Amino acid sequence: MIRTRHPRNGSGGAPRIVCAEPARCCCGGTAPGSAHSLRRGGRPAVEGREASPRLLADAARRIAEEAGAFLRSRLPGRRRISHKGKIDLVTEVDRASERLIARRIREAYPDDDILGEEKEKTDRGARRRWIVDPLDGTVNYAHGFPIFGVSVAVADGGEVVAGAVCIPLLGETFTGWRGGGAWLGGRRLRVSRTRTLEQSLVATGFPYDLHEQPGRIYHDLASVAQRAQGVRRPGCASYDLCSVAAGRFDGFWELRLHPWDTAAGMLLVEEAGGRVSTYDGGRYTIWQEEIVASNGRLHAELVARLSRRVGLARILRGE
Repeated sequence: MIRTRHPRNGSGGAPRIVCAEPARCCCGGTAPGSAHSLRRGGRPAVEGREASPRLLADAARRIAEEAGAFLRSRLPGRRRISHKGKIDLVTEVDRASERLIARRIREAYPDDDILGEEKEKTDRGARRRWIVDPLDGTVNYAHGFPIFGVSVAVADGGEVVAGAVCIPLLGETFTGWRGGGAWLGGRRLRVSRTRTLEQSLVATGFPYDLHEQPGRIYHDLASVAQRAQGVRRPGCASYDLCSVAAGRFDGFWELRLHPWDTAAGMLLVEEAGGRVSTYDGGRYTIWQEEIVASNGRLHAELVARLSRRVGLARILRGE
């Protein structure tokens, strides 16, 4: 049984879903305000075909949490791992999670298109498209490292309008919709107020072809590390972007990402008051392979370190 507590009129808060089935939920029933609205049998309620961004975000959240619970349930077992590239892994769990997500989307929104990382791709020219990463952080998952998740976003007319990211082992689900803010459970998210790189904690990631093309990656890492208070590399881009939205990280950058890596997280950063751009500070879309996200206050400084205006000689001198 699921109980929904709606905010008082005018409060502006997100509905609070009280989890009465913690065994099924991504949060395990422990995260305050965690959203969980699976029906009996684990299926989300069918939404109307024409849905507001808020309803789409709620649907994305439910689907992401069901997939997150599935990932968590499969973690203790042995996993069959194959390689898409030298260090680009895929497990049978990736594919099973994507099939589950696609099935739930088609049950609720049969006319919509789907863009998934693995096999699920439909392009019928639908106005609405679901953009899915069924297991972001596959290498982490394969090694039992707890930073991995499920990212589900919805684009309407080419614009991302809703999204959710579930990090099952942390018991966290981030949700946002265009014009409605970014949320973690019942708490609205805001980016940090850090003003300079020297005071910042930032994050990055390494592309799967790092071994073939290391030069640019190491240049960027050294350039930012010379200035930042700290640099972290969790290995899960959707989590990194959510952490910028939540004010945990002050900035994030990475090369050679895909739409399913960034769609939901980009929306969350923007709805939390942050800024997202390309490496040269230009407008970012999910079809571009480079992303810089920040609290906005230190964005220009971070972009300057990444745009190759800082030469290697200056980096080696610590400038």
